[in-house]
Amino acid sequence: MKLVEGRNAGPVRFYGLSTCIWCRKTRKLLDDLGIAYEYEYVDLLVGDEKERIKEEVRQYNPRISFPTLVIGPNEQVIVGYDPDGIKQAIGE
Repeated sequence: MKLVEGRNAGPVRFYGLSTCIWCRKTRKLLDDLGIAYEYEYVDLLVGDEKERIKEEVRQYNPRISFPTLVIGPNEQVIVGYDPDGIKQAIGE
């Protein structure tokens, strides 16, 4: 996973697709809020790494839809573009 520096709001992991408009909007929101997060574009992975990350996403979101965010030590899961849910999860 790639790291974006920013304010620590607990661990924040973002799984998305490089071609997804809702994924871009979600990343822009995180960037605008100045939050540190890790991200992975699943569609850019290949082979075993892609399968490993898809299984990781499946643990949080069995439908494997994007964007999927996992936020905080309690691993709150947010699926889809949900600005209010994201802000609440990170304590904004």
